[in-house]
Amino acid sequence: MTATDTECTVSANTAPAGKVTFTVTNKGTKINEFYVYAEGDRIVGEVENITPGLSRDFIVEVSEPGSYETACKPGMVGNGIRSAFTVTGDAPAAKTDDQDLQAAVAGYSRWVNSQGDAFLTRTTEFVELVKAGKVEEAKALYPVARSYWERIEPVAESFGDLDPKIDGREDVVEEGMAFTGYHRLEKDLWVDGLQKDTSAIADQLLADVTELVTKAKSVELNPLQLANGSKALLDEIATGKITGEEERYSHTDLWDFEANFEGSKQAIAELRPYLTKKDAALVGRIDATGKALGDLLETYRQGDGFVLYTDLTEDDVKKLTQALDAFSENVAQVAGVVAKA
Repeated sequence: MTATDTECTVSANTAPAGKVTFTVTNKGTKINEFYVYAEGDRIVGEVENITPGLSRDFIVEVSEPGSYETACKPGMVGNGIRSAFTVTGDAPAAKTDDQDLQAAVAGYSRWVNSQGDAFLTRTTEFVELVKAGKVEEAKALYPVARSYWERIEPVAESFGDLDPKIDGREDVVEEGMAFTGYHRLEKDLWVDGLQKDTSAIADQLLADVTELVTKAKSVELNPLQLANGSKALLDEIATGKITGEEERYSHTDLWDFEANFEGSKQAIAELRPYLTKKDAALVGRIDATGKALGDLLETYRQGDGFVLYTDLTEDDVKKLTQALDAFSENVAQVAGVVAKA
């Protein structure tokens, strides 16, 4: 798959049901993303943070025959440059019979469901505070409530336009969408003050989160989604949190950083028995670089949370980036190990 700033060329538009490897090469000038969509714009696989000149191998499991789409997102915005992609076969591809991988998927699914329930509970509390005009209390709860979304983001953002409705930054206006959700309320709380439509925006957020949590509980995951999701969460940190772009009004980016990091580690923890069996050395490297990143992040803790992003120096950002890159480099190898099952 070759991506530029204006094109997304896939060398083949069909593949048999099962594990499919895409080699994504960015020949453009903008950071790119690559997605595989099922019916209803449900994301079945994604790879982010593909910088200009970089190639990334991306393995996705598409077990159900049928019609899919591939998409590139130059600049990481918009609906993507899309192409039809057909998965062939008369029946779904066989699922893994490895008991460690089966246990990993079951354990991670339970964890995602628990995080989803907590996300809905905390969002309900947050919405009530916003509608009651309790600005300072809503500000305090804001990064806590969002942490549950950030931990399960690869699953949570896989349902069509629910992701931008809940988590879209102000840039979505340029893509023809209304600016709603958490970040619109963030702007009201920290910058503009409560607006005439703030309560309506809050009600819509709660409705969207309720729908999302219900849908997330029906998702059937596979081991590759755990592996890819773990890396995707680290890419989220690299492209949005470490840059200060995500929480541009509240500057609570380090809360998001920690939540993405926790979600990544959870997926690896569920896969650990299988990974230890197949590549114990990789597990050792993941443990070492993960501890280094976690220890560094703890130095920025303040009370029950963290210092604001605006308190970080250029050297702080550099150190966090280097530690993140070291951990991410090892986690990126997990999908290759899982794909051999």
